[in-house]
Amino acid sequence: MDENISSETLNELDENKEIENLKKVEAALFISARFLNLQELVMLTDVNPLMIKELLGRLIEKYNREDSAIEIIIKDNMWKMDVRQDYVSMINKLATGSAEFTKAEQETLAVIAYKQPVKQSVIINIRGNKAYEHIKNFIDVGLVISKREGHTLELRLSDDFFEYFHLQKKELDGKVIAVEEEDLNEDNEGDEKNDENEETKLLRESSS
Repeated sequence: MDENISSETLNELDENKEIENLKKVEAALFISARFLNLQELVMLTDVNPLMIKELLGRLIEKYNREDSAIEIIIKDNMWKMDVRQDYVSMINKLATGSAEFTKAEQETLAVIAYKQPVKQSVIINIRGNKAYEHIKNFIDVGLVISKREGHTLELRLSDDFFEYFHLQKKELDGKVIAVEEEDLNEDNEGDEKNDENEETKLLRESSS
């Protein structure tokens, strides 16, 4: 019996150690905001190289599986955590004239904008515990609205967010998203053309 308990305890310790190492690698990528090679990751995390490669693979799968706005990029045997290419324009938009926000805060805000309405716990899971302070700051300055949802908060963008960053609201699949004005204009032009085509079709049918 004692041997079984010892074996189970050792397995739990191994699992906890693996989870802790995973968090170390994730934190190193998040904080660095640049490409890191294997040697740098070893120095930062004190995790052996073989384990780091395995953990990197698991992190990549994790972010892909969660359909996250964040991804881990591989280049020349180096790794970097960054915002997906689809949302780089939003980051650039947020960065323009927004020196009061750090890069980390800008990325957290971009994730909120992408996923809203979204629970605070989801954002923390994606961005880490530092996002608590980011979210508090966004609420304080009026860019994000929060309401109590069980044990966490539900977050959504405020009207001030759209005004501050000169963005427009657009409804997509029943969800409100932020887009640049030219994108909205292009969509409106496309809708107008579709309406014109439908009207022309109706006229042809009525005259035949």
